[in-house]
Amino acid sequence: MTSRYRSSEGVNSLTPRRRTVVKAAAATAVLAGPLAAALPARAAAEAPAFLHGVASGDPLPDGILLWTRVTPTAEAIPGSGLGPDTEVSWTVAKDKALTNIVAKGSLTATAASDHTVKADIRGLEPATDYWFRFSAGGTDSPVARTRTTPAAGAAVPGLRFGVVSCANWEAGYFSAYRHLAARGDLDAWLHLGDYIYEYKSGEYGTRGTVVRPHAPANEILTLADYRIRHGKYKTDADLQSLHHKAPVIAIWDDHEFANDTWSGGAENHTEGAEGTWAARQAAAKQAYFEWMPVRPAIAGTTYRRLRFGKLADLSLLDLRSFRSQQASTASGSVDDPDRTLTGRAQLDWLKAGLKSSDTTWRLVGNSVMISPFAVGSLTADLLKPLAKLLGLPQEGLAVNTDQWDGYTDDRRELLAHLRSNAIGNTVFLTGDIHMAWANDVPVDAGTYPLSASAATEFVVTSVTSDNLDDIVKVPEGTVSAIASPIIRAANRHVHWVDTDRHGYGVLDITAERAQMDYYVLSDRTKANATSSWTRSYRTRTGTQKVERTYDPV
Repeated sequence: MTSRYRSSEGVNSLTPRRRTVVKAAAATAVLAGPLAAALPARAAAEAPAFLHGVASGDPLPDGILLWTRVTPTAEAIPGSGLGPDTEVSWTVAKDKALTNIVAKGSLTATAASDHTVKADIRGLEPATDYWFRFSAGGTDSPVARTRTTPAAGAAVPGLRFGVVSCANWEAGYFSAYRHLAARGDLDAWLHLGDYIYEYKSGEYGTRGTVVRPHAPANEILTLADYRIRHGKYKTDADLQSLHHKAPVIAIWDDHEFANDTWSGGAENHTEGAEGTWAARQAAAKQAYFEWMPVRPAIAGTTYRRLRFGKLADLSLLDLRSFRSQQASTASGSVDDPDRTLTGRAQLDWLKAGLKSSDTTWRLVGNSVMISPFAVGSLTADLLKPLAKLLGLPQEGLAVNTDQWDGYTDDRRELLAHLRSNAIGNTVFLTGDIHMAWANDVPVDAGTYPLSASAATEFVVTSVTSDNLDDIVKVPEGTVSAIASPIIRAANRHVHWVDTDRHGYGVLDITAERAQMDYYVLSDRTKANATSSWTRSYRTRTGTQKVERTYDPV
């Protein structure tokens, strides 16, 4: 298919309690053994080697960000701090055989950056496929495909993105990535957060069973820990395959740091016993930018904006670095105007960008659900696991305080801005909740559908992370059959919710409509899991409402 972007913008930055205190002693010293065992056998025999694949990201009309990690010697594993400085060359060409070379250069991989390198290539042509490769010491990396975006003023017939979130290594295999890679028709793929998980081994698995163990085995706390965990994920063949087929556009959510992260801490962080939050957050951010093909915005956040010709722009949010602590009895009401999810500067940036946008569609990469969600009259047997999944008090509460429901003043201001400025065709693309949703985003959920819808939202389920049937430990589809009608009855803006399945989305955009096709996996615990289409929803231009459509694009 033909494709379709422009430049990257960004703005400022930064800157509980938990169930168990994970002892961090020996976190770094014992890492080498388990990680080395997880690497391909050739790691110890060959040096240098490209054991973690290659990747590209944040495409522009004239450029692309290329990434790899070289293992220069057998002992220079992720997080070790070992290994010599190593020259890594890169080549970009218009053909897979790399005969029509358009750019080349070299970088030095050092232990200071965990032997990761990024090449920010410019001078390329818009809306064009390219292939690239890294080389070091006579060893070549795999050859991978990437693609630039259309020129800012280009008329673009269509765009197609893979959409994923919430991939827990221990809970299963990343078959969703393999099936997206096999398509061959993606302009890019969006990762909406929880690319890695921070828990110690066995603490957040699948139905109480670890399908494949994490490395390191401890909860990750230090820079070495975060580097090792990123390195572990990047050894996955399905993840490598997708990175080799299309550029990624990624934002972080909480598990790249710790569960329920906010600006000053996290639910899964014990200050003192696990070091300071400031040090842990800084370590997590450093490792993320080392290991991900993402351009940091100002002061090291992930909010930035990309453009795809005249068809769409994509505002990518950082909903962890600036947020107030999640609401509770101790930390205030969800309606408190002094509490924020986005931070003032980011919300102003988002509002200004949506208002000034001259594209047909305004996409928002959004790590937590913006649509309001009332639990309604769920029975106790369903409410308790739902509350556990959402991080709600199990006695029942009508909001998920980790999502936009916990920061209603930010949401009210944003939706009022969309309505008062007649900003249409705004589509939120969301992960985090481990369920699939298709929602209108109402200005007033209590009176909807009599009140207006300000935008629409497509939420993708998890790649592997537990959803409701996993928590309740019943056959897939059992909980959704009961809970979905109840959730929809209490939330009339929700057109569809699937609480049980794992999978991914494919977003297809034309001038007439934006459509999300939802795909599910046969079994996340099986490496050869199959994929099947399950539902499709679209929003037609000018409507601000979701409707079902009965065929994938």
